[in-house]
Amino acid sequence: MKRGGFNWVKFYRRLVLLIYDVFSIVAASFLALWMRYEFRLGDIPEAFLLPVERFLPISIVLTIILFWFFKLYDSLWAFAGENELQNLVFACVLSGLVSVVGLRFYKIASQPVPQSYYFFYIFLLITLIFVSRFSYRFLRSVKHRQGNRDNATSVMIIGAGEAGNVIIKEIVGSSFSTMSIRCIIDDDPSKWGQYIQGIRVVGGRDKITECADLYDIDEIIVAIPSATRMQLRELLEICKNTGCKMRSLPGVYQLVNGEVNVSKLRDVEVEDLLGRDPIEVDLDQIAGYVRGKRVLVTGGGGSIGSELCRQLAAHGPEALIIVDIYENNAYEIEQELRVRYPELKLVVLIASVRNTKRMQQIFEQHKPQIVYHAAAHKHVPLMEASPGEAIKNNVLGTFKTAMAAAQHQCERFVMISTDKAVNPTNIMGASKRICEMIIQTFDKHYDTTFVAVRFGNVLGSNGSVIPLFKRQIAAGGPVTVTDPNIIRYFMTIPEAVSLVLQAGAYAKGGEIFVLDMGEPVRILDLAENLIRLSGYKVGEDIRIEFTGLRPGEKLYEELLMDEEGLQDTANRMIHIGRPIEIDETRFFAQLEELGHASKDEADPEELRRLVQQIVTTYHPVSNEDDHTREHQEALERVAERINVS
Repeated sequence: MKRGGFNWVKFYRRLVLLIYDVFSIVAASFLALWMRYEFRLGDIPEAFLLPVERFLPISIVLTIILFWFFKLYDSLWAFAGENELQNLVFACVLSGLVSVVGLRFYKIASQPVPQSYYFFYIFLLITLIFVSRFSYRFLRSVKHRQGNRDNATSVMIIGAGEAGNVIIKEIVGSSFSTMSIRCIIDDDPSKWGQYIQGIRVVGGRDKITECADLYDIDEIIVAIPSATRMQLRELLEICKNTGCKMRSLPGVYQLVNGEVNVSKLRDVEVEDLLGRDPIEVDLDQIAGYVRGKRVLVTGGGGSIGSELCRQLAAHGPEALIIVDIYENNAYEIEQELRVRYPELKLVVLIASVRNTKRMQQIFEQHKPQIVYHAAAHKHVPLMEASPGEAIKNNVLGTFKTAMAAAQHQCERFVMISTDKAVNPTNIMGASKRICEMIIQTFDKHYDTTFVAVRFGNVLGSNGSVIPLFKRQIAAGGPVTVTDPNIIRYFMTIPEAVSLVLQAGAYAKGGEIFVLDMGEPVRILDLAENLIRLSGYKVGEDIRIEFTGLRPGEKLYEELLMDEEGLQDTANRMIHIGRPIEIDETRFFAQLEELGHASKDEADPEELRRLVQQIVTTYHPVSNEDDHTREHQEALERVAERINVS
């Protein structure tokens, strides 16, 4: 700790190292002679021993000066690397050269100290100094892993603003807290050296790594609720190398509402490292077409559907009708919304979109004006094993729901699609492409405005890779990644829902809306970052295993087919894919044949053949050779389009 502006912790550490170095120099000087004479102390001539004894005080002073010059007392040895090792070796070698020169002045009867002495001296000095410095990394690691769990967690706070002050005050003032705040980081130079609740602001972000080591920090709390995603990412890139667990405040709204406290802290998630700010939408525009309307959400209990229901409920619909086949999911979102929005007219129904009569009954009774169709089977490997279910639920379910919406004069119908619908290699993606074709075709023949919304992988959704990684980390590993080169576009659940709602506002009919999600992300990078942010070391504490691509899985996903092109919207992050010309007569005939085949439980290969006739860009990966070829083609396209090596 610091008293009166003086850093006593650093002083004590330097003093201990200096004392150790003095003993090391003494030990190296005499042990070198002992080794030279094959560990027989009595054989050492006094003519050699006397010069070493006389020169020793000078050797100690000059060597300590060399060590100071090469920063052997300033380096962060918990993070020592190649540069620190080079400095250590250079300092010890120069100390040996100093001894070569110095001992010439203390020789007796023209008998110089044997040349081998200097080599032994340098070797021993390097060894002793290396042990003192680099063993610190090991000892510190052991301390963190085997320390008494009852001891307080050493905490660093990043952010000396109002949110930081509230968090610090609560931790310091609580008799139940197991945290001990050791220091505060803030980029504002005017705050450096000042105190908050008795805790010193030690400097800016350049001090994070140093102070994490100096104060033996276990956990870092980012208390900057106003930070953008890019700003947060910059901080996390620094913090994740400290090996400390990290947590942060979710958002600035909690500061405005006075909700900032320790219970609001969340673990820093890997999505904080995605490298782009969240999509922003025009909430007034959304509220304009939702408020006062009867809105129906299929699959309303799922990860996307439930978030849709939350955001829709906040925009004042006349009624919100939730349809889901899974009663537990439907029950959970119902209970949540009834507590949060007691005035909302909420209807929760258990039904399958595959049941024509049931869907017609729901539309007849509740007369929804806006429909969000989120019900679908989405798990690629599961659908590869059961292609008939993908067709019945995704294709026929979408057809029946869209038909009910059209026949009951709904104003808008928004279908949730996926980037896997572009050049699909799996039955799930191909089935969603057929759904897009259904939507675009229906829009031409009915007054209802039909649109589709396409986006990439949703972090935190059911089946998302992140919850899987977290469970594997909690179990001690290994974390499984299908392929080291696999990449995906990612977005958060709120982003996905914002896009869906915005698409409903922009919809004119027949569009496929696409989110500009920036650069794709390597799944391997996500896994490594999540391991580090959990306070573990990749390959040491938690290892990563590669399991190979699953059936129907691609190395990368696309968002638009080449022939679709792009159109801009008022939101620079949302684009529109132009409708593709479809031979409707042939399409509906093929669709009818596919429907009969799926209901008759046709052979999976026959179903895939029928799907290929409808979706000409569908190329299923059926064997190892196909996977290998798809790997190579994907890598070539990735290198060409997005420069990911």
